[in-house]
Amino acid sequence: MNRFLFFVFAFGLFSCKNQNSTPQTFHASSSLKYAKGFRIEDHDTYKDIFVKASADSAGEIIHYRLIRQGAKEPLPTSGNIISIRVPIATIVCTSTTHIPLLDYLGDSEKLVGFPNTTYISSPIMRKRIDQGLVQELGIDGNLNIESLLQLQPSLVMSYTMSHDLGSLKKIQALGVPVVINSEFLEQHPLGRAEWIKFMALFLGKERKADSLFNWIEHEYVTLQKEAAQLEIQPTVLTGIPYGGIWYLPGGQNYGARFFKDAGCQYMWDDDPSNGFLKLSLETVFTKSLKADYWIGTGSFETYDDLKSLDNRFAQFSAFQNKKVYNYNKRIGATGGNEYLELGYLRPDLILKDLIQITHPERYENQNLYFYQALK
Repeated sequence: MNRFLFFVFAFGLFSCKNQNSTPQTFHASSSLKYAKGFRIEDHDTYKDIFVKASADSAGEIIHYRLIRQGAKEPLPTSGNIISIRVPIATIVCTSTTHIPLLDYLGDSEKLVGFPNTTYISSPIMRKRIDQGLVQELGIDGNLNIESLLQLQPSLVMSYTMSHDLGSLKKIQALGVPVVINSEFLEQHPLGRAEWIKFMALFLGKERKADSLFNWIEHEYVTLQKEAAQLEIQPTVLTGIPYGGIWYLPGGQNYGARFFKDAGCQYMWDDDPSNGFLKLSLETVFTKSLKADYWIGTGSFETYDDLKSLDNRFAQFSAFQNKKVYNYNKRIGATGGNEYLELGYLRPDLILKDLIQITHPERYENQNLYFYQALK
């Protein structure tokens, strides 16, 4: 991903070449429990998938038709359907959050291209990159289209945060289907994790995705129920100022949900918004001076570095009591942050870390996965 957590499509009918003469029927899709950004309609030999394209409330709904290899293509019900033969043979992804989906579903070898492979942390994918099996495609948002077309991928999976679909409409116009993955729009941690079912639709791995998600959900809900029984609810501050503005998750935001589920009191949990607040340092300082914990401090790794940004940080109780944590424990071989890659799929690991950090009276021997204390 390495984005803070984010094509115009020439709508048309695209289909991959038929490599299998025997039509197959689909595994019936399980119902979606948390994800709100896509919807599945099952048919015997194809599925209709409807995806919300962007965070814009007036954003488009993209209609994909997934047709089983060997099956007869149904008559289109409109001209705005993007048809794709599945299971696909190869894929180009544009966000590191897509990488764990392939790894967990056992289809890592299908990734053939990625923009700026340096950010990928997955050991499986790093090995493939080192072997020259994953093509570097430039910078996300400015893909090398010529190199991408030479790969002849079955599809490109990407994301967008606006109606500006950029170079991706060129890719689609040249005959390569572009699929939007809008996992980042989900407000529930398990909603983002449930997008493994979306990836599975293109790989023919629906049953495996259902099983994996059920396991992740069980782990998360078990931890959530455990945290709800804890008597102490420590207060938590998060984030760091950039350019004089402190960006904080609103009280109904995805990030705030984690703190609530971990049995904490987020300093802005009474805020009704689900986006991000833009506050002055003075506002945050006044409200959070006595916060018990400060979790998530950007790229800062030491207390000295944090203090060098602003001397006033040393006045925070969390700073003075050495209760500042960041999500940089697992850094890939080339500098990618595993939290930003695997975190969407494994919210249970994030939640477990947060519970262990903020309730040391219950968890004396911390074995954190993503987080570590500042030095």
